[in-house]
Amino acid sequence: MKVLVVGNGGREHAIAWKVSQSPLLSELYVAKGNAGIWEIGKKVNISPTDVESLAEFAEKEGIDFTIVGPEAPLVEGIVDAFEKRGLKIFGPNKEASKLEGSKAFAKSFMKKYNIPTARYEVFTDFEKAKEYVEKVGAPIVVKADGLAAGKGAVVCETVEKAIETLDLFLNKKVFGKASEKVVIEEFLEGEEASYIVMINGDKYVPLPTSQDHKRLLDGDRGPNTGGMGAYSPTPVIDRETEERIKREIVERVIEGLKNEGIYYRGFLYAGLMITKEGPKVLEFNVRLGDPEAQPILMRIKGDFLKLLLDFYEGKDISLEVSDNWALCVVLASKGYPQKPETGKIIHGLKYLKKMEDVVVFHAGTKREGEFIVSSGGRVLNVCAYGNTLKEAKERAYEAIKYVCFEGMHYRKDIGDKAFKYLKE
Repeated sequence: MKVLVVGNGGREHAIAWKVSQSPLLSELYVAKGNAGIWEIGKKVNISPTDVESLAEFAEKEGIDFTIVGPEAPLVEGIVDAFEKRGLKIFGPNKEASKLEGSKAFAKSFMKKYNIPTARYEVFTDFEKAKEYVEKVGAPIVVKADGLAAGKGAVVCETVEKAIETLDLFLNKKVFGKASEKVVIEEFLEGEEASYIVMINGDKYVPLPTSQDHKRLLDGDRGPNTGGMGAYSPTPVIDRETEERIKREIVERVIEGLKNEGIYYRGFLYAGLMITKEGPKVLEFNVRLGDPEAQPILMRIKGDFLKLLLDFYEGKDISLEVSDNWALCVVLASKGYPQKPETGKIIHGLKYLKKMEDVVVFHAGTKREGEFIVSSGGRVLNVCAYGNTLKEAKERAYEAIKYVCFEGMHYRKDIGDKAFKYLKE
């Protein structure tokens, strides 16, 4: 069968890599992809957000199944455009995608359906937002309402920082329309973790647990990014916590969507804070996390394309997951996340291809003649398997020694948060 993967990053490379292992696959297409994905799939030169052109291409090319990676095309209504033409596509429709497309919508939805989350207020007026921040104090979190590529949530340690962020969002509109409205919420203390499920109406299937590392620098310092690394599984989510996540979050979301008359089919990502009171939702995403997808997909056994197709068609599926640990380290450009430098030649990738239990997923890369060069903020994801987390971490960081590009930056502490829970 012909499959189209939509998106350009590390998550999409991981999806394409997993799908390419399926005996059901005859041809793999990707819009637009990156230098790594183009080694296994045919490049479609259409932007992921040009949803009508993609739907037209899929119909003309006879694409049997489409998998959407990033949030922007989902929020733009790619699923609606494809379904109008009778094409099979895995992802939530435009209405359902508001859970990620609007922080204000997501927060009011959580409040209505008693889903645990931080207390919050919504503002469009700078002066009123400033007044509120001065009244409640810091630390406090300021979020752009719309999509901001993982950079629209700012943890403000001081009132001054919060006011400065509000000025950037509401007055200077650094994210355009996405920051015309802001959500200000209480700062939650605890440990962050990611919980991702596949939903089709009333049915849901949990994927392996994972933990992302959002901050740019070691020790969770520096600005928020799209994610600097992840590992799976995470001991932060123990069995009891997972049961609470299913009961208090996932099942309430499904019930709420049903009550709202919204049909949801696709991945749902809950970014969580595991607090003393239990798990609370920081944000919902309507797709696989990036970089969480990379270690998660590395651990899922069997034919992932068949699993997705069966689930799409409403069949009961059972997920088989490897006992191995998987860990992913993001190699980023100098200047990321504010102003990443691009066009830097990447050296050493051929050595990583020969390494056992190491997989490299490209994110912001493209081909220029005989070279592969950086083309975005997050450039490569170096991932590794291990019988233990320690082994997976050592293997990933050993592999990183062989690759370099000018200004390359990465965190040295991916996975370290887990060690206090483990006996290794």
